[in-house]
Amino acid sequence: MARRGMSARSLAKLLTALAALLCAPAVALAQPYPDYARESLYVPVRDGTRLAVNIYRPATGGQVATERLPVIFVFTPYRARIRNAEGEVVETALNDNLGLRSLLRAGYVVAVADIRGKGASFGARRGFQDRTEAMDGHDLVQWLAARDYSTGDVGMVGCSYLGGTTMHTASTAPPALRAIFTGASDWDKYAFVRRGGITAQFNTRPDEPLSDDLASLPVDADPDGALLREAVAQHADNTSMAGLWYGMPYRDSVSPLTGNAFWDEVAIWRYADTIREAGIATYMWGNWNDEPTSDVILAAENLGSRLLVGPGSHCETPRDFAFTQEIVRYFDHELKGLDNGFAEQPRVTYWSDETGDAGHYVRGGEWPGARSQTAAWYLGDGSLAARPPEAGARTFAVDYDVANDAYFAFWPSPLDEHGLVYDGAPLAEPMDLLGFPTAHVTIAADRPDVDVFVYLEAVDAGGTAEVVSFGRLKASQRALSAAPWDNLGLPWHSGREADAAPIPAGQSATLIVPMLATSYHVPAGSRLRFVVTGADPRQRNLADLRQDPAPRITVTHGWAYGSRIELPLNVTGDE
Repeated sequence: MARRGMSARSLAKLLTALAALLCAPAVALAQPYPDYARESLYVPVRDGTRLAVNIYRPATGGQVATERLPVIFVFTPYRARIRNAEGEVVETALNDNLGLRSLLRAGYVVAVADIRGKGASFGARRGFQDRTEAMDGHDLVQWLAARDYSTGDVGMVGCSYLGGTTMHTASTAPPALRAIFTGASDWDKYAFVRRGGITAQFNTRPDEPLSDDLASLPVDADPDGALLREAVAQHADNTSMAGLWYGMPYRDSVSPLTGNAFWDEVAIWRYADTIREAGIATYMWGNWNDEPTSDVILAAENLGSRLLVGPGSHCETPRDFAFTQEIVRYFDHELKGLDNGFAEQPRVTYWSDETGDAGHYVRGGEWPGARSQTAAWYLGDGSLAARPPEAGARTFAVDYDVANDAYFAFWPSPLDEHGLVYDGAPLAEPMDLLGFPTAHVTIAADRPDVDVFVYLEAVDAGGTAEVVSFGRLKASQRALSAAPWDNLGLPWHSGREADAAPIPAGQSATLIVPMLATSYHVPAGSRLRFVVTGADPRQRNLADLRQDPAPRITVTHGWAYGSRIELPLNVTGDE
């Protein structure tokens, strides 16, 4: 609704939002240690494999801190210390994107280790974030806790793969691990990598050449790099990551590369009870324009975790938020026991675009969209409206020529030129979306199985479109099941082979597609657009998937078919 001045209620909400935004920056961070001292060494884990560990200890004026301090541990496949193409030394621990440099200054030891099969570490990767890697993390946490510079309390921080290593290490419940701060990670690896039974970009990029690992700096005791070369030679036996995921089409598939039901092995939800019972504090975060954020919200709700959702893309520092300070304050509370007000801070913080202003953060106790109401908008003969249209159908041929030159397009560009388009009329009043949209699409096809992609777009008065949310589902995996966790009321597809059902010839099937969570303000004068395609540019294996002739997909509409998108409307006025 249009604003005609600010009521007392709205003013109170605005002041609350401002206070929430400012509370973290208002806390000055003590930085008693402006310097640091670094050492690196090989640490053997339980099977004898030597992992490269870089340790950074706080210092002042060249004097290393003598008191015992908590340790922050980072476990990375992206190499802890490298020499880049320009000859510069790049060190993960000295980057502040995840607050590591600030944590050093604030009185934490920071340790960064290369996972086995990567960087300067020995060994080969059996699988991506498998139990071997998880137990490696466990052993390193306990080793760090036993050092004479450590209080025995360890925290972990990471985003994307590094977020995954925090979760998998936590899933082994190392006694010394007290808290983790995890970004852009997954709750269910199958749904993350093969959402709807279809792989996309995450976890499918080509394996890096061994020369990338040879750019790592050797540990201190290896000045001529002989041990580094020996370690990297072992990486040639790493399991192919893309090959691993492509080889398991169903949730219960047995991997030909690992010999087991590998999706189960790497599913964090299976270890949720272990994490909870261990008493490990958890803080999950992500950004709205990033596919893992939907998993982050699920993980936070099922673990009772703190949650932050900011604006932006994959692992970007949330803008207009004191992110580094938040990380330090969190660990100060959990590892040092400081009474810094963090315990009283609301559990959930998220960026809201509501009202169409510059945006702001909302703090509270519920996940974003918990109180949103559902409004159905129906597909018609090229239209999208709040009322069902007369019965009809539209057909398109799958367009595989959707690829672009983005190596890692975390968020898709509009694909209206590559499928069916359903346009809504310009909005007479603004609309605020908060939560998870769900698409219901009734289709028929000229073959038993097809991949279906759906996109919700907002198109402004000038015609510029932006993707708001999207989803995907293989038609044969459309059967609904009960999720083995709290799925926040969203539809869930098992992905099991026994539940797969091709579309019978001459028949139609309804696909219910959960879409990614969003917080989006659609101003008056803009319109909604719904797009259906059969391919997406983030599918790295499009060349293998291409069929000739291309599949033809028919989308039927009308009251009897129920093709629609269910929108989560923020009607609470939360600002």
